[in-house]
Amino acid sequence: MVGTGIDDSSLRRFLFGLPGVDEVGAQARAAKLATRSIKTDAKRWALDTVISMIDLTTLEGADTPGKIKGLAAKGVRPDITDPGCPPVAALCVYGDLVPHAIAALIEAGGRSPGRYVKVAAVATAFPSGRASRRIRLADTAEAVAAGADEIDMVIDRGAFLAGRYGEVFADIVAVSETCVRPDGSRAKLKVILETGELGGYDAVRRASWLAMLAGGDTIKTSTGKISPAATLPVMLVMLEAVRDFESLTGRVVGVKPAGGIRTSKDAIRHLVLVKETTGPAWLHPDRYRFGASSLLTDVLLQRRKQRTGAYSSARYFSVE
Repeated sequence: MVGTGIDDSSLRRFLFGLPGVDEVGAQARAAKLATRSIKTDAKRWALDTVISMIDLTTLEGADTPGKIKGLAAKGVRPDITDPGCPPVAALCVYGDLVPHAIAALIEAGGRSPGRYVKVAAVATAFPSGRASRRIRLADTAEAVAAGADEIDMVIDRGAFLAGRYGEVFADIVAVSETCVRPDGSRAKLKVILETGELGGYDAVRRASWLAMLAGGDTIKTSTGKISPAATLPVMLVMLEAVRDFESLTGRVVGVKPAGGIRTSKDAIRHLVLVKETTGPAWLHPDRYRFGASSLLTDVLLQRRKQRTGAYSSARYFSVE
């Protein structure tokens, strides 16, 4: 059963019973879909959709409350010349900066109906995940108590690669339980697989199913610190996993690519892949997110070109 105890041997038997990934076929399909182009009204819709799906991210040791304030202002009103520009989905920050992010969003008008920007916090000893379970759960609990709407956790890749699947499963279940607040409300849990360290598409498929079976609300490619990250073939494997998981269990799980998505062209290729693999219902920030820092500026430049017919300089938009 999803999110409950399961013995290691049963879990291993299920994961290794999944169909293998046709590596050549996955790469060919992803490459073919990447050649699709969209124009005019469809492109304008796509650019707005991308903006609404962005988790605007800063995860640097030098992050400050002042930087978070600037990030919040940009996230709430990405193009100050156009009130019709949608806000981003969330700000993604370290856990200790959650209170500053919430305060900055309130000040910028980003916690009101119709323009509500969530706060996502990375946790569980991000980005390595190399800490005791007690410390990882404490990291999560602090971010949840501070008001984070979402938690982005990292799996213990060492345990996964060593075949200790039951341990990874139990970690995710424990973090998911820690996301529940005393009043019964719950922070959404995104499970970062760090696909660039897993060793192939079959491993990505197994890790995706493992995260979903343990109760993850979203599966995420990467921390953004490791390459390769959110490649289109990897995304195809993960999208097929959430599609098949919904068909089997009836539960919808989201997907979040992160790392290496820097241009509007990159992001639109993802939208095409999503539509063709999981269907249009996934073209919504409740089901699909982009973890990105520089992507928003490029999308805004392309959006202004669509709106005015002329290219603007990147200096008209803040760059994080």
